[in-house]
Amino acid sequence: METGDADQRRLYELLWGTPREPRRGPRPTLTLAAIARAGITIADAEGLDGLTMQRVAESLDVTKMALYRYVPGKAELVALMLEAAMGEPPPPPEGADWRSQLDDWARQLFDRFRRHPWAHAVTVGPRLPGPNELAWLERVVTALTDTGLTGDEQLDVAVLLIGHARNLAQHAPPTDAPGLSQEAGFAALLRGREERFPALTAALRSARGDGDQALDFGLARILDGIQALITARAGGHPVVVAESSL
Repeated sequence: METGDADQRRLYELLWGTPREPRRGPRPTLTLAAIARAGITIADAEGLDGLTMQRVAESLDVTKMALYRYVPGKAELVALMLEAAMGEPPPPPEGADWRSQLDDWARQLFDRFRRHPWAHAVTVGPRLPGPNELAWLERVVTALTDTGLTGDEQLDVAVLLIGHARNLAQHAPPTDAPGLSQEAGFAALLRGREERFPALTAALRSARGDGDQALDFGLARILDGIQALITARAGGHPVVVAESSL
């Protein structure tokens, strides 16, 4: 077995709890959950650059070699951290239709990303998901099951909503340090340069300055588009999509 295949199998075992033969050595004193929590604490405060196996080991009062008995490396550690930080999705609001369910789902996901900024980068690109991550996808697909959308379209809806929540969380201030809004930051840059950027200056002057407005606006537009597609399917009228000239 090649090294890459072995690493993937070990990661699968860690995330999905596949039993494996016991290894020799001292009796285990740590749990994967405790290790993940320790890593999350460090990454929340210092980002992934501040996260090392040595730092995690020290926070757990064990040696780095002892930590390697549980987690073979930083990549596997981060995968466990992501699974723990995202957690299981909360249940949908009682009696909510598909649109209300997805609106709630995206806001809950935005909150998780905002609380754990390091998760932005590690959820981009192909990787092995854990059971909690698939449970989040399960909620989207369940909400859209009877809407007439195909399986591919249901998954694409999830991708759209994940991208929106992650992108806005990436640009939002930390929850414990509000700081300046993006609008306020732009306004400071434009002060004295209004003639060069007249349209942007006018837009900023009329802006609400509410950081959640972008989340609300984007969610509404995404869900409007999905609603239009569902309505067209139900009425038997195809949705006309203009071809790109690119």
